[in-house]
Amino acid sequence: MLPASIRPDGRLRLIIFDCDGVLIDSEGPSCRMLARELRKVGLEISDEDAVKRFAGKALTALKEEMEDQAGLQLGRDWPVRMQHALVELMRSEAETIEGSAAMLREIRELGIPFRIGSNSSKLEMDAKFGRTGLDALIAPECIHSARDMGKPKPDPAVYLSAAQSEGVLPEDCIVLEDTETGAAAARAAGMACVLLRPLDLPAVSWPGLLRVGHLTEFTALVKRILRSQGRAA
Repeated sequence: MLPASIRPDGRLRLIIFDCDGVLIDSEGPSCRMLARELRKVGLEISDEDAVKRFAGKALTALKEEMEDQAGLQLGRDWPVRMQHALVELMRSEAETIEGSAAMLREIRELGIPFRIGSNSSKLEMDAKFGRTGLDALIAPECIHSARDMGKPKPDPAVYLSAAQSEGVLPEDCIVLEDTETGAAAARAAGMACVLLRPLDLPAVSWPGLLRVGHLTEFTALVKRILRSQGRAA
């Protein structure tokens, strides 16, 4: 059965946004920085391949992958060192995804609560939102970090925490994601998911997964769901 949040007989009560690739355009700068650091220790990888391989992955998972598959020895403190470097990078290079600020304002005007659930740390998200001005639209208590919880996606913990904090059931939530890792976390949480990705690109498919090709299409999708539930939109 489809999650209640997108069924005509259900009710959408909460939207949870991923951060990177949905609200903030940070995947490129972040992955390129990680590629530079990994090339220093012997990994042969281009910036382009790094974006394809690293996007959406938690630093701890990436460390394990690089050590297991590439035979690198990065050291126990590598995720912490990279996290500090990413925070400094985002203070100077973070930019919004086109249309993200307008979309957040539109969702707020619809009266649907929203929260953020990301693999980024709270410090990193504070840097991103502060630089881009999205901190004016996102309450600090509505930001949830899978990294700080020690349970990165695809573990559903960060999404379940967001729903619990809002006082709603997981099935009454929609998650907006841009990666398979994040979509898997939403599915494991029992939530509907909207995958943000150009429609000519391949994507996973399962009941409860919807797609939009551009961020500007998301509000219209939410309005259609609300109207199907007999709610003004």
